[in-house]
This record gives sequence, C-alpha cells and structure tokens, in this order.
Amino acid sequence: MTPSISTLYLLAYNSFQAIGWTVSLIIILYNLLSTSSITGTYASAGTLVSFLQCAAFLEVIHGAIGLVPSGVLLPLLQWGGRTHFLLAIVRGIHQVQELPSVFITFLAWSISEVIRYSHYAFSCSGNCPSWITYIRYTAFIVLYPIGVFPGEMWLMYQALPIIKKNNIYADSFSSLPFSYYDFLKVVLVVYPFLWFKLYLHLFKQRRSKLYKRLDKKRA
Repeated sequence: MTPSISTLYLLAYNSFQAIGWTVSLIIILYNLLSTSSITGTYASAGTLVSFLQCAAFLEVIHGAIGLVPSGVLLPLLQWGGRTHFLLAIVRGIHQVQELPSVFITFLAWSISEVIRYSHYAFSCSGNCPSWITYIRYTAFIVLYPIGVFPGEMWLMYQALPIIKKNNIYADSFSSLPFSYYDFLKVVLVVYPFLWFKLYLHLFKQRRSKLYKRLDKKRA
C-alpha cells in the first residue's frame, strides 16, 4: 500500500526533528566531556535548540488542520511555554546562559525529543518496534519533571532579580499595567498547574498505548 502524501510529510518532519535533537544531544554531551563542565551548553547548542523548538510550531498547525489527532490546545501550551522560556529567558538574558539549569533543561529536552520524534517517525513508517513505544511512554515519567523543575522553573526563578534590576523588556510592556517581572511571577505560579495537566495527559496516553498493545498480544 502506497503511503499518502501526509504520511510521507509527517515521516520527513519527525525524522528531521529526531536527527536534529540527536545532534543537539551529541553536542551537549561532547561539550560536557571535552570541557568537564556544564558551562558552555547554551553557547554550543543554543542556536540549534532554538531552531528546532521554533520549528515545532508546525505541530500546532498539524493538530489544527487535523493532520494528527493531538488537537491544538495541549501542543500550543507546550510549545508556548518552552518557546517563551527559551527565547525570552535563556536567549534574551545572557546572565543566565551559563547556569546549571540550562544544561539540565537542554539535556532533558534533547533526550525526550530524540525518543518522541523517533517513535513518531517509526509509527509513520508503519513499523514501530514495541520497545521504542515502551520507552516513548515511560521515559517522560522521569525526564519531564527534571526538565521542568530543576530546569525551566528554577532558571526562571533565578532570572527574576536580574529582570527586576535591569527592568528587562520594559519597552515591550510599557503600554501594559504590569511589567515583565510581574508577568513572569504569574507564569511561575501557573506553570506547574499547566505542566501537571500535560503530565496527566501523557499518563492517559501511556495507559492507552501500552495496555492496548498488551491486550493485542494476549488476544
């Protein structure tokens, strides 16, 4: 049976992302081993990670047009949260770029995305090994909390005094009744709840995917 154009497109997109995040992971680990330090993570992998994360907006479009069954809201929340963190905090505030939280976040993201996109690519090909499916719906249990709490949220918290002292993004928020500093404090309060919603959704997916596979084997 000849694959449809949409299947070939998704295979190409997910393969591209899987390769890109694999390269990112290699760069991060190479920097760690060659320098014996976690500093320099952003300098070595920041541009690639930024490009791959921005390109992931296509997944919001995929859900919006029905190319994949993910819908729009959860992909948009995840993409928006990560992209804000990456561009506004890490890329926009150079004082935080050498902090350990950047290494933790980039490492957790890279491992997670290599697994996720590899699973998607194999699924598009119609021949996804069961062990890849198991890893896809199991590794997130550890990787997602690591990426969010000691990674994203801790770095945003560390950025707060820098933002307040330098009144960062003041021009962008000049017409609003609150500053970027105030906005980020609200984000830090809301972030765990939005993340937990996504986390629970992934557990629902895990039960559906893994138990369905077990039921097929028993049948």
